Amino acid sequence: MTDSEQEHRDHRAQRALSFGTQAASYEINRPPYPPAAVRWGLRVAPGADAAGMRVLDLGAGTGKLTRALVALGADVVAVEPDPQMLAELRRGLPGVESHAGRAEAIPLPDASVDAVAVGQALQWFDTDHAMPQIARVLRPGGVLTGLWNADDHTVDWVAGLARIEGRAVQRLRETFAGDDAVELPGFPHSDGRLFDNAHRRTAESLTSTMATRSAVAVLPDAERAARLAEIRAYLASVPQTARGEFDMPLVTMVHRWWRE
Repeated sequence: MTDSEQEHRDHRAQRALSFGTQAASYEINRPPYPPAAVRWGLRVAPGADAAGMRVLDLGAGTGKLTRALVALGADVVAVEPDPQMLAELRRGLPGVESHAGRAEAIPLPDASVDAVAVGQALQWFDTDHAMPQIARVLRPGGVLTGLWNADDHTVDWVAGLARIEGRAVQRLRETFAGDDAVELPGFPHSDGRLFDNAHRRTAESLTSTMATRSAVAVLPDAERAARLAEIRAYLASVPQTARGEFDMPLVTMVHRWWRE
């Protein structure tokens, strides 16, 4: 591995673990996943439940996706590397089996789950090591699905907010948006779909949501405070967000991979 590759991995790991510093805020302020998007990701028929499916929520965080999986009737096991995020998950979902662990060393037996679901985290995995682990724990015919809630930048005021926030999401959106096939090692079949989503917010709660995002969370304290102040000022200046509650326009990107 070259020095630049190691530096990239270290930076990615730093950003991935930045969420744990504000786990409670993450749980309160991050948006949920639409049930239709979760069903589609699991290859479950529209309107049906996931009863009888054993699903691994990998990189489960505080349990945002875990809740959606449980609501669909799945038997869920959650794996999360960050101790603060895992503690928040266990507080909120004490009945869900959970383990400390990483995608690159999944603490589950071979062929033990029907699906692996990953919410907002697949981009943080070291795919060279994580994909063989995911393939190992999946049963024959199992599916890997990745879900991302993202701001809908086709809405003008949301695009303006993104420019202030400075999120580095374009590569993610270019990679995973739409229905184009996205290749992952060991999974020859894939497809993708977009789902409309929205999150009821106020200017202050939306600012709190943005504070949990890695591009802001990793900033030095003074720079982070200045960025959040700029976001507050922008939201106060926009008619759609200046007063009371509003729906934050989102899109949920879903991709799924499987082997015959």
